[in-house]
Amino acid sequence: MDPVIVVGAGPVGLSLALALAGAGVPSVVLDERPGKDEVRPARTVVLHADTAAMAHRLGCTTLRDEGAYFAAWRTMRRGRDAHRLTFEDHPAPLHVPQHALARGLRDAAATHPLVQLIRDSRLDSLEQDDRGVTAHTRGAETTWWRGSYLVGCDGARSTVRKLLGIRFPGRTAVERHAVAALRTELPWPGEALLQRGGGQEVTSRPLPDGVWRLDWLLPARGELVTPDALVTLIRDTLAQWCGGTTPPYDLLDTGVHTLHHRLARRWRDGRAFLAGDAAHLLGALGTQGVEEGLRDAENLAWKLSLAWHHGASEALLDSYEGERRTAVASRLRAADQAMPALRSGGGLRTYLPGASRSAESLLTDGHLGRGPLGGQPAYAPPVAVREVPTDTEPGGPVANVPVTAPDGATVPLRDLLGQGRLLAVLVAPGTGVWDRRHWLGAGLMPRLAAAVSALPVRTDLLVADSYPGAPAHTVLLVRPDGHLAATFAGVRPAELYEAADAIRAGAPASRVPAPVPSPAPTVVID
Repeated sequence: MDPVIVVGAGPVGLSLALALAGAGVPSVVLDERPGKDEVRPARTVVLHADTAAMAHRLGCTTLRDEGAYFAAWRTMRRGRDAHRLTFEDHPAPLHVPQHALARGLRDAAATHPLVQLIRDSRLDSLEQDDRGVTAHTRGAETTWWRGSYLVGCDGARSTVRKLLGIRFPGRTAVERHAVAALRTELPWPGEALLQRGGGQEVTSRPLPDGVWRLDWLLPARGELVTPDALVTLIRDTLAQWCGGTTPPYDLLDTGVHTLHHRLARRWRDGRAFLAGDAAHLLGALGTQGVEEGLRDAENLAWKLSLAWHHGASEALLDSYEGERRTAVASRLRAADQAMPALRSGGGLRTYLPGASRSAESLLTDGHLGRGPLGGQPAYAPPVAVREVPTDTEPGGPVANVPVTAPDGATVPLRDLLGQGRLLAVLVAPGTGVWDRRHWLGAGLMPRLAAAVSALPVRTDLLVADSYPGAPAHTVLLVRPDGHLAATFAGVRPAELYEAADAIRAGAPASRVPAPVPSPAPTVVID
């Protein structure tokens, strides 16, 4: 079967290719650039628990050395400390330059036998038929490529979206931010900051080696920001934070970011899909766009892997748009409703039902990956199986608890995602201290192992010593992208089969795939 064609080699396209490779699916990544990412320290990404785990799992090693976890989150009001939040009970966000994220993913892709990176290759036409997609590129070579599916991860000006004739409506110039990356010493090493008041809103986020990204909210349609005006902003802000005297600083990068809110009308057209900025623009808090694109890639990858290995129903492939477009639309709607009130100081309840807390609290939640402006998405499950209440509703992201596989290895649950398989997790207190040979053949395990082996989708059987809110002998069925599909009280083979069958949405029966060779796409040189 032909590989999947991925158009665009930014973080989203590379993540999709690596996620497909993790599930045994070859891909060809078409990059219109020569292959090097522009180094822009002021252009950064904040990754929360799910997306940071995904990037690590895909082999992105640059996060360790070039990213920084927030040590704490501060809020200031009119120059005075208002609140300080630490991360004992909540995973700290990871802040990383976008070029470092892209380089780490590119390095991982370059060494993976199932990912073929094609540089200096610009898409100019595509055609679809019942069996695949044919794409034509220009650049160093004029070439036809044949793929089973095609995914446009080619940014806000997406060629794929334009060739498919998909509209991209929305709001232009929602906000403007002046941005600077600089090296200096601030009074709160490693801590992120939100300051509001006096008609100003500023955020600072730490990076390694004493580097900070600073953002100043600008009037939506104000005058151009000159270099002198930006230097004045920097000096005045640093002086305010450092007792009235501007500390020494090394200015590394600057920019003015204009943020747009747009949502493509369709994310699927036959065998072609959109992901990342090609499908949506979301930037109310300045760093969210790439993260939502990574969630697109994780959601789409396991569905395409089922289709590639076994065939998939139209309903399963349609569910990518249904789930991800709905989640992003909800985030856009929340931002469009709340941000005017947040910026003006008006009543939040009028714009966002249930928003009874302060503007700083709502913004803080958004920056930290919580609440309506930043929380991880939950998807409506295909079957409403919730025999056992847990702290995770069906459709929500699972807690990253330690789990033990039948081979005896104990790892965080999220480390086992991304292989195109379901996960069945038995909550069995005490197994964490037992030897594998004792629990593998004891209690519910033999019946559960037999039930799991009979499921229509390949499923890994795991054991957890505990899970938030779940009593002993609870069985959790988890999708390949880490969202909870169902919970059961004990072993229920028929119900477990029904839930797994609903997840694949009527796809043909699963089978163990043969080893996949390195991709060998059909190429014709004009």
